[in-house]
Amino acid sequence: MISVMVIVLLGLLAISIPVAVALAITALVLGESFSFLNLTPAIGEFTWSSSTSFILVAVPLFILLGEILLRSGIAERMYAAMTHWLAWLPGGLMHSNVGTCTMFAAVSGSSVATAATIGTVAVNEIDRYKYNERFFLGTIAAGGTLGILIPPSINMIVYGVLTETSIPKLYLAGFTPGLILASLFMLTVLIGCIVRPSWGGRKIQTNWSARLNTLPDLIPPLIIFLVVIGTIYLGWATPTESAALGVVIAIVLVAWRRRLNLSMLLAAIEGTMRTTGMVMMILVAAFFLNFVLTSIGLTSKVNAMVFEMGLTPMQTLLAVVLFYLVLGMFMETLSMMVATVPIITPLIIAMGFDPVWFGVLIMLLIETAMITPPVGINLFIVQGVRGRGQLHDVMFGALPFVASLIIMIALLIIFPEIALWLPEVMSD
Repeated sequence: MISVMVIVLLGLLAISIPVAVALAITALVLGESFSFLNLTPAIGEFTWSSSTSFILVAVPLFILLGEILLRSGIAERMYAAMTHWLAWLPGGLMHSNVGTCTMFAAVSGSSVATAATIGTVAVNEIDRYKYNERFFLGTIAAGGTLGILIPPSINMIVYGVLTETSIPKLYLAGFTPGLILASLFMLTVLIGCIVRPSWGGRKIQTNWSARLNTLPDLIPPLIIFLVVIGTIYLGWATPTESAALGVVIAIVLVAWRRRLNLSMLLAAIEGTMRTTGMVMMILVAAFFLNFVLTSIGLTSKVNAMVFEMGLTPMQTLLAVVLFYLVLGMFMETLSMMVATVPIITPLIIAMGFDPVWFGVLIMLLIETAMITPPVGINLFIVQGVRGRGQLHDVMFGALPFVASLIIMIALLIIFPEIALWLPEVMSD
């Protein structure tokens, strides 16, 4: 069963069949080959049930929130403000790239949107301040990955739905690892620019007066973040309701800045519909595939096979980490997650690991895949925004940050409390 699934799924993806279609065809092949029941009629039920799930309504709302921030100029003002606060460090604007990605991640929930938005604003500064182009592009690609770790995260919602794990607890668990990872990215920039001072470009002049004048530009994302996350943890709103509230607050702030107009709203809605359609098609196909895998007993067989191997829980976990690091080089991240998490998570939980902690680990592994050649999606996003040169420039620039992610993964495995302490404190 496993070999058939792998051959069919990877074969379809290799010939550029859309991910959602590849997942659905794999499910149909497995159902016809190994089930004595006709599972095909269940497609309609899963299409309806997954599409009407209340918690999944948060996905298009968070996408719309990011689109509004992108198209209203709020992100551009945020970047300019972070320049004054962080550019004094060795590495200059590369620290601003990471810092702005961290702030934007706290309101967008999407790594792709974070990388595309900050990249659009930042790439024009490379030649202006004479930065090492590869390293500069690497900071944008790596910083963008924070969008799925720092809450609100669309991928955490998907993980929570697939594994029936508390999304508020996942959000709490992502805070500390997200901030530590952002610090590791900035430390990587610092070390790189100390070893190679020429990489850091021309020093940017600023003063405390200029810094204080930019504070109002940091207020809108802070307000949105506090509203979205605060209402969840105060028990005033579900993740879906808080996402809707975030959209309303964003529209109000954009109107207050006199940037609200029909063309901007239409562009944001169009972008939201396009992205949501892609995500929901993948999710519907993934839910059907998971149903088929359970029906034919593949999930239980994988668990039994692993237990028969006699591996310790830590050996099993390390094997899972290695599996994701390798698979992430060749598979799109969302499809990788929805195709594997329902199979692997029950195994990990049976080994005694916490599902919330494992959710954070999965986010880190997916982040690594986003900047790992040859198919890391953030590499292509940043290269597309750059609009010149070769893709391998972005790939080489991102490699030091892959090392930072692996260090963060190791820290999370050695010290699980990094993710678990905040959910534990809030539940007391």
